[in-house]
Amino acid sequence: MKKVIFAEFGGPDVLQLIDAEKPHAGPGQVRIAVRAAGVNPVDWRVREGQSLKAHPIELPAGLGLDAAGVVDEVGEDVEGVEVGDHVFGEGSATYAEFAVLSAWARMPEGLTFEEAAGYPSVVETALRIIREVGVRPGQTLLVSGASGGVGSAVLQIARDRGIAVIGTAGAANQDYLRSLGARATTYGEGWVERVRRLGDVDAALDLAGSGVIRELVELTGDPRKVISIADLDAPKLDVRFSGVAGSVPDALAEAVGLISRGRLHIPVEKSYTLADAAAAHIDSQAGHTRGRRVVVI
Repeated sequence: MKKVIFAEFGGPDVLQLIDAEKPHAGPGQVRIAVRAAGVNPVDWRVREGQSLKAHPIELPAGLGLDAAGVVDEVGEDVEGVEVGDHVFGEGSATYAEFAVLSAWARMPEGLTFEEAAGYPSVVETALRIIREVGVRPGQTLLVSGASGGVGSAVLQIARDRGIAVIGTAGAANQDYLRSLGARATTYGEGWVERVRRLGDVDAALDLAGSGVIRELVELTGDPRKVISIADLDAPKLDVRFSGVAGSVPDALAEAVGLISRGRLHIPVEKSYTLADAAAAHIDSQAGHTRGRRVVVI
């Protein structure tokens, strides 16, 4: 099978497309024929060798956490899923023609593999940080860097829970944020005052790592009401960095419910082949994403 790996930490050029043996599903796992794999910022952070304790790396290593595909091997002690089922979920080394998933759910009706691959880690992260920041129905949540996958999920999940949302993004994504129910404004000079004009802020999320932690604390009045998933220096300002996943099966179950009720939709901005994984990383790292990027097999 074809698989993307890296044998040293570095830029996108360290990625290699190789022939590899198929992995096998262990106890509590399934193997899928991958149809699409999600591209997440954690992928290029891992490739660069950033200190992410939740993702220890032994080189050479594969890349990718999220995938959607067709079950073709079921491990021991696994019930409720059969060969041939269409599933999406989280595992390891999903930039490959076959991958093992440790958490999965049947794909909601009407969802393509390409779309489904963009949900698992994104929804888990969105649910986790909404919970950790402690925002409640009737309050207002500010989302910095709101147009990407996690931001798209946060805006929709928060709105479904009765939480008002303000989102910052580039000028080209203002209408997109409004379509998700957010009061939108651009980042850049003067953004704090623009946010203030949109309303008081009870809690804030930093999704882009663009050096705005001090301003988010200023807007909320309390570092405990700010969470970052992108700025490793956030703890220096007494702001929590959230990087350890909670229950992925629970998140997938909630995602299925939201998608089935028409309350969650994350568009796929661009698709790539396995051979173009480096280009996917370059684009992901550049930001300005609207929705998700995926590798299609």
